[in-house]
Amino acid sequence: MSDNKIVRVANAQGFWGDTPLGPRRLVEEGPVDYLTFDYLAETTMSIMQKQRARNPDAGYAMDFPKMVGSVIKTCQQKGIKIIANAGGINPSACLAATKAVIQEQGVTGVKIATVEGDDILERLDEIIDGGEKLSNLDDGSDIATIRDKISSANVYIGARSIVDALKEGADIVITGRATDPALVVAPLVYEFGWSMEDYDKLASATVMGHIMECGAQCTGGNFVGWKDVKDWARIGFPVIEASQDGSFVVTKHDNTGGMVTVDTVTSQLLYELGDPQNYLGPDCIADFTTIQINQAGENRVAVSGVKGRAPTSTYKVSVAYENGYKILGTLCIPGPDAVEKAHVVADMIFDRVGMHGYDIPEENRFVELFGTNVLYKGVVPADEQPHEVMLRVGAMGKDKRALNTLGIELAPSITSGPPGLTGFAGGRPRATEVVGYWPALIDKELINTRFYIEEA
Repeated sequence: MSDNKIVRVANAQGFWGDTPLGPRRLVEEGPVDYLTFDYLAETTMSIMQKQRARNPDAGYAMDFPKMVGSVIKTCQQKGIKIIANAGGINPSACLAATKAVIQEQGVTGVKIATVEGDDILERLDEIIDGGEKLSNLDDGSDIATIRDKISSANVYIGARSIVDALKEGADIVITGRATDPALVVAPLVYEFGWSMEDYDKLASATVMGHIMECGAQCTGGNFVGWKDVKDWARIGFPVIEASQDGSFVVTKHDNTGGMVTVDTVTSQLLYELGDPQNYLGPDCIADFTTIQINQAGENRVAVSGVKGRAPTSTYKVSVAYENGYKILGTLCIPGPDAVEKAHVVADMIFDRVGMHGYDIPEENRFVELFGTNVLYKGVVPADEQPHEVMLRVGAMGKDKRALNTLGIELAPSITSGPPGLTGFAGGRPRATEVVGYWPALIDKELINTRFYIEEA
């Protein structure tokens, strides 16, 4: 195997709802070997679980098949493979929908694999009865306190089964709750023949995945130096040029917007980072303090020297559960005296809820006045009295009727409150379910991931 081999991995989706322009632009504007789609966040799994409860053919990233359809001909022509955690809690349904779209495009000979085994919802009783505590990582709480409210439970799995699917010739690999970096670790392990015990290289690939996981955030998006970023509409999506030794270059396609600098890449490296010496993943532990990073040319950042260690004996589990209800409505409050009016309106609404016979405790109430330093409260002083503010008023709690009563009393404030209230649109707000997040650990010996492969 040549030491000069370069594998190009690009990320086309940084989250569920990212622009559908990403996949098309990446495959058309420059060279790519692998296209990743990173869809899943902690609450996404619970949303998908509820969708599947209503429709057995749902429970995955519904826009993924359409995106595949928009690029599959080009991907087949150029030999580009696709890896996505779009499967959510229903990878088989995602495969079926993707297969149908590919057939509609008249494309044949595409091998699609699904990786499963991360969804342990149906096994929870067995696992807990077997001695796994699944205690809350944040406060040590006993999972028995929420057992009857759990709506989803998914293990953060690694790259191994994705690698196996690629070895069997998969052109598209669809996973459930694979970690964000695993989508990048897998193709590099496969392409370079790395051992799953070569932890320095796995750590390097993990860093690659962390840099790319939020899409254009490493190419100028969400960057404090935003005034230097050019052509926001055509901001380039990240492309990693990976080498056999684990070193890599972060870049983007030529003639695209955005920018790739040490600062943009470092900003993303620090995103959602806990202990920099112990970035825990299912495949390895990466030490971010060992990263060597340098500008290697225009829109090219070189990264090397990443060190890693063996992973822990546990997987992280993301459990979602029903945690009451919430409601939120908005009103535009004009001046003069906009701030004072807004507080009067908020107090009036909660008082009227009480007049209906319901009590919403103070700690469960939510009042924000946008335009009065909400985002930087306590950090920088507020400006002088604004000409108008946006009042967001809401609450959370176990009593759905009390919250819906708040929604009933929002609109009447326009005609029976201070003068000039407006901006009430979208209909009466209604209470919706709150999804609670319960992080836990589980012994890896209890989890068996596997893949299935079909041809479209």
